[in-house]
Amino acid sequence: MTATRRAPHVTKMLTWVGVGCLRLEGARVVLGERGLRAIGSVVSAAQDGIEAYTASYSLTTDEAGVVQRLTVRIARATGEQHVILTRSEEGIWLVDHGQGAARTNFGGALDVDLALSPLFNALPIRRLGLHRDAALHDLPVVFVAMPSLEVCPVSQTYRTASLGDPGVVSISSDTWNAEITVDADGMVLDYPGLASRV
Repeated sequence: MTATRRAPHVTKMLTWVGVGCLRLEGARVVLGERGLRAIGSVVSAAQDGIEAYTASYSLTTDEAGVVQRLTVRIARATGEQHVILTRSEEGIWLVDHGQGAARTNFGGALDVDLALSPLFNALPIRRLGLHRDAALHDLPVVFVAMPSLEVCPVSQTYRTASLGDPGVVSISSDTWNAEITVDADGMVLDYPGLASRV
């Protein structure tokens, strides 16, 4: 009887700097074949009407790349708050801001998008292998706004624009679109107008 060989996990430290703004994000990421675990932080100066904040997050997906849990803690001059998102195997999301958890299915969403964080754009790219095989997917996504931590469902389209190392993946919604450059692991190298990896 032969054991199934699992791809080794690779640990990386990744850092992104904001484009045209004073924002920095750093994360320790453990990559599996499609899944990942990440612990990161974001520091953002006040800009464009958004107050200054510092935030930390902890993210876990399963081996298929489906989000299992996300915790975000944020500090602003006005105070501190947090949100915990947990997805069950049955597809039920629990959203807890500290006053008890609300249950929803978010339209079957498997991915989370933390506003202004390029790390989270890698979730559907890696889960669907868009950096390895050309494809197009319209996806329900759980969106977490920054710095308010409001949580809502959104619809996003992910499309492979070009394969290679680096590759390019197009992301769009009703109000915006961007072509982001990704490395061989599907992690974001450059998100025009948002952030670049350094």
